[in-house]
Amino acid sequence: MTNWQDGVAKIILPTSYAVGNVNVYLLRGERLTLVDTGMKTEESWNALNAQMADLHLTPADIEQVILTHHHPDHSAMLDFFPETIEVYGHPLNQRWIYPTETFFQEQEQFFGALFREFGLPEEYLPILSKYRKSQKYLCNRPLTGHLVEGMRPPGLNEWQVIETPGHAQSQIALFREKDGVLIGGDVVLAHISPNPLLEPPVPGEKERPKPLLQHNESMKKLLSYPISFVYTGHGEEVYELEKLVEKRLTRQHERAMTVCNWLKEEQLTVFEICKRLFPSVYKRELMLTISETVGQLDYLASIGEIISNDVQPALFKAVN
Repeated sequence: MTNWQDGVAKIILPTSYAVGNVNVYLLRGERLTLVDTGMKTEESWNALNAQMADLHLTPADIEQVILTHHHPDHSAMLDFFPETIEVYGHPLNQRWIYPTETFFQEQEQFFGALFREFGLPEEYLPILSKYRKSQKYLCNRPLTGHLVEGMRPPGLNEWQVIETPGHAQSQIALFREKDGVLIGGDVVLAHISPNPLLEPPVPGEKERPKPLLQHNESMKKLLSYPISFVYTGHGEEVYELEKLVEKRLTRQHERAMTVCNWLKEEQLTVFEICKRLFPSVYKRELMLTISETVGQLDYLASIGEIISNDVQPALFKAVN
């Protein structure tokens, strides 16, 4: 039975992803607000309707939507809502939730060049056409307005925006200072570490983001706020945030040092490292596993443990 807890109602919706169900949240305020929407499926829409009925509400009562980030399990069901509903989120959501043909082409060019740099054999490059086909799971709705660091969303004066990039460049969290509640999206999850997904450069930049480094900084940033517990994007709430962040950072460092030890023995490409890190799943989840692998290399480079050469594909080696 869905119910209210201090003005927040957690709604659990099904997804087709390995991570499982996604959590979205209703917030009471001057405007009834839905934070994230779920996937663009009838199953998800029916689940939303059923759980809102427990609260004696329907989706028609929702006055605005706020997105923690653009990933389809958090945003795509926007297409089920009337075009008049207002949608707020970080400006970097826009290119994903309201995509253009130009952006699709930019993605294909970016990932095509990147995969060659990473040493992927030509046989893997058709994944780019598969990636475009997956865009059908995205929504096609523009933002009404932008939310960035320190802002308070319309009709939700108790809630403050914290930018938390890493898992997605567009990711934000909402913090309520009076009781230390955070609606965190996927910045921290109780049961798994969020994947730091590769994205093309943000508008106006030429270099790709380094999502794992951003994710680490976003987790550390949260520790500067008096957060009592976190409503997460998947799974259960997080009550011991500092302990969890320490655990995540330690585990990530250990994995990176495993890679570093390999590179003390021989030079390897990103793809060769990816196959070692994820031998059973890299073919099935290439985008996820390549993103994770590059994250470890970005981290090792940031602490001075590795360098890469300038040939194509790039070979990485340990400094010592």
